[in-house]
Amino acid sequence: MASNQDLSWTFDTVASVYDKFRPGYVTELYQEIFHYIPIHSSSKVVEIGIGSGQATLPVLQTGCELTAVEYGAHFSKLCRKKFKDYPKFSVVTGKFEDAEFCDDSYDLVFSATAFHWIPEEIGYPKVFSMLKSGGTFARFANHPMIDQSNPTLTEEINQIYQKYYYQHHKQKKKTPIVYGEEHAKQLSSIAQKYGFIDTRYAIFRRTRTFSAEEYSALLGTYSDHIALEETLRKEFFSLIEKAINHHGGTVTICDTIDLQLARKP
Repeated sequence: MASNQDLSWTFDTVASVYDKFRPGYVTELYQEIFHYIPIHSSSKVVEIGIGSGQATLPVLQTGCELTAVEYGAHFSKLCRKKFKDYPKFSVVTGKFEDAEFCDDSYDLVFSATAFHWIPEEIGYPKVFSMLKSGGTFARFANHPMIDQSNPTLTEEINQIYQKYYYQHHKQKKKTPIVYGEEHAKQLSSIAQKYGFIDTRYAIFRRTRTFSAEEYSALLGTYSDHIALEETLRKEFFSLIEKAINHHGGTVTICDTIDLQLARKP
């Protein structure tokens, strides 16, 4: 199976679909961040891996200066247009690992469902050096899982995955793991290895319901699904849609959103 680094290009190929079907983040998450570090018009902020800007607006609305880093040129263009009414917003196109930032200059660096693409031993030290003393790193991500209350549908989807996904990627079938507090706590502790203090974490949950066609479109924004050969991918998605339509026409996704906060001394 391709590695994270091998698949990181894939998202930019579906920028407009990604923007439509990938979710934003709950209000309570931003309240937690802004309680930890107040952000206002004189604050300087960096977002790592902005994608289509699903996590950006609540931070921009504080009036801060926000510089985003985005590997995908299509995503960069989309976000420049999307946030054109915010003169203190800018995008640097390229990998975060290669982008140049001044040391000790930023109040907040945050990354939403993107920081896992960056090697830990590169990402954390670079964020640490960028932050002012007292500055904050906020890392958060969404972990979706199909609602298990319809076991017949779940089993049919699992069988389709076995034939079209796991065999292609040469993987054994994975047992779904419910992302929980212990996972968030463990991830939060990583920052301490790189000099951060006052580490905290929080968990938020929500549900989303999709039609068969909407769910198929959502799957088409995931890197390992995009990487499937086109004919195989179309047949795979078609069977997923048929299964959902056969079992009521909708599928519910249970999201777990985790937040990790850490401060530079």
